[in-house]
Amino acid sequence: MNLSRPKINALLALALFTFAFLAAEFRFDVNVGLLAGAERVVLAQGFILGASVLGFIGYAPLLGLAQRKGRPRAVVSAAVPIAILGLTQIQSPTSPLALEILGCLAFLGLGLLGGAAHHAFATTFQDDPKLATGAGAAYAAGILMQFAINLLNCGGIAELIVLGTATIVISALSVVPQKAAESSSPVINPLVEPSHALAKQACWSIALVMILACLFSTLDNVVTFSNAHGTIAVQTWPRLFLAASGLAAGLIFDLAERRYMGLVMFGVTVLSTISILAVEAGANPNLGLIVFYLSSGFFVTFFTATFTQLAPRMHAPAFWAGMGRAANNVCAFTTSGVSLALVTSGNVALIMIGALVLLVAACAAFVAAGLFRLPQTEQEREHQQLAEEALAAPSIEEQRQVFITDHALTPREVDVLVAVTQDERPLKQVAEELGISMRMVQRHLSSIYQKTGTQTRAGLTKAFPSA
Repeated sequence: MNLSRPKINALLALALFTFAFLAAEFRFDVNVGLLAGAERVVLAQGFILGASVLGFIGYAPLLGLAQRKGRPRAVVSAAVPIAILGLTQIQSPTSPLALEILGCLAFLGLGLLGGAAHHAFATTFQDDPKLATGAGAAYAAGILMQFAINLLNCGGIAELIVLGTATIVISALSVVPQKAAESSSPVINPLVEPSHALAKQACWSIALVMILACLFSTLDNVVTFSNAHGTIAVQTWPRLFLAASGLAAGLIFDLAERRYMGLVMFGVTVLSTISILAVEAGANPNLGLIVFYLSSGFFVTFFTATFTQLAPRMHAPAFWAGMGRAANNVCAFTTSGVSLALVTSGNVALIMIGALVLLVAACAAFVAAGLFRLPQTEQEREHQQLAEEALAAPSIEEQRQVFITDHALTPREVDVLVAVTQDERPLKQVAEELGISMRMVQRHLSSIYQKTGTQTRAGLTKAFPSA
């Protein structure tokens, strides 16, 4: 990977966002459980995820407003104190209500910073053959940072300082080149408005991410509640699988210019569905746990790479760059309760049917988003371009006609021109074939030399398009 300074900054911003978001979410869930009880955690988590979606979606219009006022950095600058204010309450909660309200404020700010980080990544990695690898590496780095914080058991003021610093650094690193920033306004420009096919692909990609989020959420809940004490899913060590799978996903997705990214992700989706069915049928829950963490890394890298490579081709890149994370969070807070109720009901048949329905829906979305169509490789595109150029090039006859017209040759001069450039036969033979005198052939040839700016028969032959 050719890492320039802007690319390094974009990678660090995305990694720090992943770390800050996950670490804050983990601490929020822990404190809500302590203050309001475990049954409140799912609902409260839905609130903060919804707030983060507002931040992701709101980043583009706020950026457009800030640009019109000549202050393009105003959005990320304002997001930092908003996030830190909420993070202060998350680390040292005073009451359940204050924790939830200011927790939403924190994730609104984190959503804005996430939109900026994804926008910077999409812009700097535009057309980069290692885009997915970069997305996977940033995700893996964020997971490892969170793992380290959990391992050190940092909390309170220490974790607040770390997270606050992370938000400031994200703001500083999420720098979008001026030209790209100016084109990121959500106002539609008719000259660059995406085609119907591109818009359709983007919408179906959103639907696909939401379906996959439901599937992985179901797998997570199945694994958690298959254990009698509910302790499997909260262990620390499996999160290392997330980092490993995120990085592996990026490397695999980038093979052959991301030619097989959709097919690989579909294979992971099938594997996850099989894991749900297997665990419900009595298989070891640890199998489902490992598959969940491995597939989740692939999933996050997939939706990040999908939308960051799509965004620069849309009329509002700032809006679309973080849409993968936004769609995932929308699904997480709108369907997690349904998924949880389904799993806790203990109805094995219903859970299996639900998993299969999600798989079928995912398959349809993969097809509709065009992710089963293998894109052309660079070599194939070059061959196609050469073929198109060959078809578009004028024929020899067309080139000859242009030559004749440009030099205002008479019909008899054309006859002489064709005859003398056909081969090296003597002018006497040319005269006999044309039925004119040798003197007339020479006169016409002199006129042709003058009109075409040539001096010899060889020069004329070279200038006149040959068959």
